[in-house]
Amino acid sequence: MKNFKSILLIQILLLTGFTTFAQSLTKAEKSTAINHLKQSQSELLIAVKDLSEDQLNYIPDEGVWSIAETMEHIAISEKNIFGIVEMTLKTDPDPSKRSEVMMSDEQLLAMITSRDQKVKTRPEFEPTNSFGSFQGSLDAFNAQRKSNIVFMKKTKEDLRNRYFDFPFGKVDAYQVILFMSGHTQRHMKQIIEVIKSDGFPSS
Repeated sequence: MKNFKSILLIQILLLTGFTTFAQSLTKAEKSTAINHLKQSQSELLIAVKDLSEDQLNYIPDEGVWSIAETMEHIAISEKNIFGIVEMTLKTDPDPSKRSEVMMSDEQLLAMITSRDQKVKTRPEFEPTNSFGSFQGSLDAFNAQRKSNIVFMKKTKEDLRNRYFDFPFGKVDAYQVILFMSGHTQRHMKQIIEVIKSDGFPSS
């Protein structure tokens, strides 16, 4: 009878463990995400370094954001996209949905960093001078990026088996982090396009 109870207990533990097991990120996954976050931040800071007020506020064409407006959009997005990660953490890991994630990490980054296809952003991501100045936007971005990197260093959450549905398909929470970093690179390229445009102020 004792052996039967022991076997039954083991079976229950195995079944519950199978349905609730949380899988931490590998060291390689953490390193990849952290390095990408640092790299995209560095590239952005280099792109906007020492630009004058005229250069920051130059609008090359109708419907095109200035560099200051783009920086504000990046800062807003950094907070809002990480908010998606926080939202996924309120759900239980679900390995059964892994097959619904159709894009690899590399494919996701290639898609978001490409400037070949322009996408109109949602109203809540549009620049409205919410940080008061270009420097305010830059400071807000840097503070949020620092916080996001700390999260990636410390987290033991299962980010691979939690998900979010973007318009282009389902991704896991780890990929949302990569998407956020790739989004920074995408708009860093947009800033470079403005700098290289005809009529951009020389100083």
